[in-house]
Amino acid sequence: MVRDGRGSSWTASLELPQEVIRYVSKKKTTWAHVQMLLIASVFFGPLVIATWMYYGGHLQPDGQVNHGALLEPIVNIVDKLPDAEIIESGGGFWVLLYLNESECLEDCRTALHTIRQSHKMIGKEMGRLVRVFLHGESLPDTVFLADEYAGIITMRDFALSALLGNNKPAALSVGGYFLMDPLSNLIMYFEPEIDPSDMAEDIKHLLKLSRIG
Repeated sequence: MVRDGRGSSWTASLELPQEVIRYVSKKKTTWAHVQMLLIASVFFGPLVIATWMYYGGHLQPDGQVNHGALLEPIVNIVDKLPDAEIIESGGGFWVLLYLNESECLEDCRTALHTIRQSHKMIGKEMGRLVRVFLHGESLPDTVFLADEYAGIITMRDFALSALLGNNKPAALSVGGYFLMDPLSNLIMYFEPEIDPSDMAEDIKHLLKLSRIG
């Protein structure tokens, strides 16, 4: 409602130019994206920062040694492979992942034993970690796995196998173990010859730093 100098009133109809409307709409969309990033950073940011600081030596007690290698850059599987089965199988847990594309013989069975022992050594926090065996065309002996490695998840995913192979630190041996956090980030790699207690020690430190999963 607008009044003129004589006290009369009339209704004004104001139409904004389309350029202004588009600008405001764009700003709203941008702010929505910023809000989403801020919300995500509340959950994701502290974990990444804590992981980087710990494995960069900033949060470590004197004399503490890292046994695994922090992956740089950290790879998010949801971004790379949004339909990957492991995203659902992980179900918000930490995931210890072993990849073997050939027949599961002695080295493979030793690796499965290593991740089983590491899992047990985590102790009261072991419920936060699941084990995944990513195999190739040769199907694993399911009876053997059920008897010896109850609870392990088996799957075949060639795209995920390729992603893991491409993100293994070049200087480290193949046939090791990847650690994925509850947000589907590949964050660590352990070499195949690692002692189960050493791997469990690294994982326990990360679980202590993390409030998720």
